[in-house]
Amino acid sequence: MAAAKRLWRKTSSVRKTFGARMQVTGSYIGRMASRCDLVLPARDEAVALRWLLPRVPANVGVIVVDNGSTDETKAVAEAAGATVVVEPRTGYGAAVHAGVLASQADVVAVMDADGSLEPRELPHLLDLFDRAGADLVVGRRSAVVPRAWPWHARVGNAALLWRLHQVTGVRLGDIGPVRVCRRTSLLALGIQDRRFGYPLELLVRAHRAGWVVVEADVSYRPRLAGTVSKVSGSFVGSARAAVDLLRALP
Repeated sequence: MAAAKRLWRKTSSVRKTFGARMQVTGSYIGRMASRCDLVLPARDEAVALRWLLPRVPANVGVIVVDNGSTDETKAVAEAAGATVVVEPRTGYGAAVHAGVLASQADVVAVMDADGSLEPRELPHLLDLFDRAGADLVVGRRSAVVPRAWPWHARVGNAALLWRLHQVTGVRLGDIGPVRVCRRTSLLALGIQDRRFGYPLELLVRAHRAGWVVVEADVSYRPRLAGTVSKVSGSFVGSARAAVDLLRALP
């Protein structure tokens, strides 16, 4: 069994919080009946959420983590029926962790909330999670148009994956803008990073824990008009994220 658990497979388809306490609003009724909760870390993503939230499959609960927004992110999410977690400590990892803690579902999916990813592809990822006997399904971005994934973001992603391979021997095609795994197993990994290094630390810890990790292609689109990327939208943003990610490697 140990040998099987160390297999990383690919498919060509397709807290206690730090500082102030997080606040949770919205109804739990729909999510309590859901097997899977979709966690959406969001900062100033009101425009994108208006497009994204109606596209989430009806049998998937939604947790939007408002991570310091100054726009209508919280109001848009609540109006759509999502549960909203207000996480006062800024940082991608802090937002994801707060959403996972707030979930009551067996399985959690995490997705960027900028409208670049298609929530209607979640059923395929969940089906793959079951059929492949995976501990973790990782989305591998497949750009719908070239401009969806700027060159500096591609270069940074490739460099991080090369470094991940050097450290762990693991070969992956992407860091994972979409991830599906069991909630309790994710929390048991004890991920410490609360910034952009969270996804890479997850992969390192999953490898050490012997998780079966499966990759699947996911459609990747340009951000919606009127939204601004905190990472790939600029060279500086990509560089800052890369530094956080490198710090997550041992």
